[in-house]
Amino acid sequence: MTSPHTPSHTLAFIGGGNMASAIIGGLIQQGTHPGQILVIEPQASARQQLMDKFQIRTLPQASEALSEAGLVIWAVKPQVFKEAAEFTKPFCSAALHLSVAAGIRSDSIAGWLGTEHVVRAMPNTPALVGLGQTGLFARPGVSTSDQAWIEHVVSTTGQYLWVQEESLLDAVTAISGSGPAYVFFFIEAMVEAGVHMGLSPEQAHQLAVGTFVGASELARSATESPAVLRERVTSKGGTTYAAITAMQASRLQDLFQDALEAARARAHELGDAFGT
Repeated sequence: MTSPHTPSHTLAFIGGGNMASAIIGGLIQQGTHPGQILVIEPQASARQQLMDKFQIRTLPQASEALSEAGLVIWAVKPQVFKEAAEFTKPFCSAALHLSVAAGIRSDSIAGWLGTEHVVRAMPNTPALVGLGQTGLFARPGVSTSDQAWIEHVVSTTGQYLWVQEESLLDAVTAISGSGPAYVFFFIEAMVEAGVHMGLSPEQAHQLAVGTFVGASELARSATESPAVLRERVTSKGGTTYAAITAMQASRLQDLFQDALEAARARAHELGDAFGT
């Protein structure tokens, strides 16, 4: 699959960490030539790892080579975005920009880079195995063909959705951006409970992980709501009923909603802390 833009256009990544690697791997798997990809990454070991794995070009700092880029993907930590933008801006002001940095608002990015061609993305770590969820927001200066190019890039890591209000990306962050950690937290708790009940760690891990995988696939493919699916395995007076009743008595659902609200609020705070 080729991008909607001219094949000669380079895709440049600012930052070569896990999320950049996930997107690069997906792009190459779907037909992007490694020669079209350039990564700016200051750490020598990270550059070498990327070159060994993908046979792509890497540089330690921004340079004139970035002027080839039609799309620049920002995969840097929020606290270093502004500084990185200052060094990069002179070389790629005409490019389309896609940011996967948590919390940094598009107003800040547009101001730092001097362009309205900015899309914000909130991906999550299952992108590393092609099962990611990514929320997207485009500034008014982003064209339909630009959005199509962004969709092509992001779809290599899983599913995506567009939101019409940028503030909703904070909710995306709370639900799917941070969401894998919640799943891992529950898996940890189930494994610990299983071991406490006498299962081996390996047995408990298989059961807990396998249950999440199976239940998630069932929820994905079913036409019924999760509430209906839950009710189907919750016979009154049975084992599931005992567990659900105990969770409800502990206000687990309310506590979980409070936790997601805390994540959403923190995403907003990051924008305040590291933006303009």
